[in-house]
Amino acid sequence: MTDDTLITIALAALVIPGVVVPYWRNHRKKEREARGRYEKAKIAGLQAAVSMHPHINALSCIGCGGCVDACPEEHVLSIIEGKAVLVNGAKCVGHGLCAEACPVGAITMMMAGPGRSADLPILNEQLETTVPNMFIAGELGGMGLIRNAINQGMKTVEALAGRPRSRNAAFDVAIVGAGPAGLSAGLAAKAKNLKYVLLEQGDAGGTILQYPRRKIVMTSPVDLPGWGKLKLTETSKENLLEIWQQILAKTKLTVNNNEKVLSIQKQGENFLLATSKQQYTAGAVILALGRRGTPRKLGVPGEELSKVAYRLIDAESYQNCDVLVVGGGDSAVEAAMGLALQGTNRVTVSYRKSEFSRLKPRNVERLDEDVKRKAINVIFNSDVKLILHKEVELGTPEGDRTLPNDYVFVFAGGEMPFEFLKSVGIKFQETMLN
Repeated sequence: MTDDTLITIALAALVIPGVVVPYWRNHRKKEREARGRYEKAKIAGLQAAVSMHPHINALSCIGCGGCVDACPEEHVLSIIEGKAVLVNGAKCVGHGLCAEACPVGAITMMMAGPGRSADLPILNEQLETTVPNMFIAGELGGMGLIRNAINQGMKTVEALAGRPRSRNAAFDVAIVGAGPAGLSAGLAAKAKNLKYVLLEQGDAGGTILQYPRRKIVMTSPVDLPGWGKLKLTETSKENLLEIWQQILAKTKLTVNNNEKVLSIQKQGENFLLATSKQQYTAGAVILALGRRGTPRKLGVPGEELSKVAYRLIDAESYQNCDVLVVGGGDSAVEAAMGLALQGTNRVTVSYRKSEFSRLKPRNVERLDEDVKRKAINVIFNSDVKLILHKEVELGTPEGDRTLPNDYVFVFAGGEMPFEFLKSVGIKFQETMLN
């Protein structure tokens, strides 16, 4: 045996225990943690995607982890058994950075929805629907990311601005919804001197007001007409809403808050919009509605506080919190169990009836276990009466109860927009999902 061989063996003996073994142990540890998160997400009902999400071709995936590193949302993707896996689809917001980072093209972005398919409106390259001069921007068209919604809002205005304006309509364009897409469309319309009306059934901010995340990620800056560059690599819902208010104040964009659009009808070459307050005629319409519809609210004082949300995406980001979940359906119970699963939260479920009557059997069993081990406290025959910054007041047959509270999640159902869109005449395509 030569000296070189001996030296090589000696180096290998040093490298394997000192480098390879620790690397392998760390790899195994990460995979165990990923499996644990995956199982927790399945139990909590968070594994399935609720919006645009990555579909991974396991045959093409090489397990490099580039998609995991590229995702700004923590623990959406993980490497398990050498392949990328969608661990927590409910946390995905559809920015598509994972697909861009994949060196072998193993990831495509798909839209989720109820069941195994999702109805998406048919749109052309200008985001125009099958109804001429009616456009869709933002989440309703399958792109819910804030940056995408903003860009789409401006794109629709660019498309209609180059067309002849109606002579008989009071407005050149009616914009329905004042979330990121609607606000950007309004700013673009104002910049192009178009006569516009911006209608919002609640308050300006749209779905941001219902956003449950503590952090909101924008993957790249966007330029807003009349404002300039909006750069928010990572921010909170509260900060984003504050910035929107600053934008509205500076640009003097007019928003008709608390005015719900009830119907839209074609009237010759124009549109007639009937709202909860009056009627409008417009040459074009931009629908910037949320895909999940209008959540049913409680109608109690304090519900406007930013700590109130109408869906739960990221249970893991809530630690050591006093949380109230309102509702008696599977969505409410699954959210409560997901929050309780973190081990540090104090979770209470408020339900107006005397018992749960429409839960899946699996959820009934798991909820019973959580209640027995006091991970979840259920208060039947109760209604929320008042929401304060650090407390919530419930009405019960025994009298009012005040609970310490950091967050309130309301699962009281809602009105989905699809029937409304179909009544307008918009046609849909059905996209099969994984």
